[in-house]
Amino acid sequence: MSTYSRITHAAVHLPAGRQQAAEIEQHLHRHSPSLNLPTGLIRRTFGLHERTVADPADLPSDLAARAATRLLHTARLTPADIDLLLFAAVSADVREPANAHIVAAKTGLACPAFDIGNACNGVINALQVADALIRTGQHRRVLITCGETLTRLSRWQLTRDQLRTGLTSLTGADLGAALLLEASPRPGITGSVFLANSAGWPAATLYDPHHAPDHPQGLHVDSDALLGSFVDLDTQGAQWLKERHVDVRDLDLVCVHQPSVPFVDTFRSRMDIDPAQIIPTFPHTGNAAAATLPLQLATAARRGRLAEGDTVALFGLASGASGAVMLLRW
Repeated sequence: MSTYSRITHAAVHLPAGRQQAAEIEQHLHRHSPSLNLPTGLIRRTFGLHERTVADPADLPSDLAARAATRLLHTARLTPADIDLLLFAAVSADVREPANAHIVAAKTGLACPAFDIGNACNGVINALQVADALIRTGQHRRVLITCGETLTRLSRWQLTRDQLRTGLTSLTGADLGAALLLEASPRPGITGSVFLANSAGWPAATLYDPHHAPDHPQGLHVDSDALLGSFVDLDTQGAQWLKERHVDVRDLDLVCVHQPSVPFVDTFRSRMDIDPAQIIPTFPHTGNAAAATLPLQLATAARRGRLAEGDTVALFGLASGASGAVMLLRW
């Protein structure tokens, strides 16, 4: 009998802290008074109302571990039931060892653990890896975790020349997320395609201060260049869906990476996705990076938007640029 993989549970940990868009602008003005920005710029530019902010003492592993613990409780599983733990995020406690070991220790897991990194597509690539490992019989339960603390990448001291690439850093969110992928006799992940336009990598950078100290430090995002780097990727993704005879409008839920409201609107329009198929998370969370897709799945499940047998598409879009489309049956 063939073995497939299926997402059986999704959980998130949302920190209690919130930072309103107006507060972000006030904080920026205090640190960069020469900018003299118009009131409401962040909300008009990105569609951000507020973002989630973790306690300063919390590390990415703390947020990931809390989401993982919540998932295990909901699934009525113990740490011993998990065969493999993956950590996939933009944020990290350490460069050495793998952050997955820290999450595993905080969650009480003793299974193998390793990290997967691909900017905001880390989680969807972790699903790709976990699906392959389950299908080949190497593991039966894989726990994918993510902890993002992007508010700490905020660039508060900006000059007028730096504003274009620095303003986006003020939209990042803090969030923990977890997904459980299990072996199943019925298909859960039914297909996927992964794409890249690596020539677009300079559009969004966060250089490592230890290994690239002579490069610009902090998060730099050229939004126009980043959007442009995805143009052919969405075309390839649409062609892949067409070849599989999948009409996006027939899907029950569509999860799209959400770095801003205008970005999602542009992508949705190009892919002919009905707005009602998407659960907006950016306006009241911010850019949750790799945690964005599991956040939408967990939100949909909590709101009763997902029932057994529902069809779902995950659209991963990450700096690099990289793209992904994954089809699921819930």
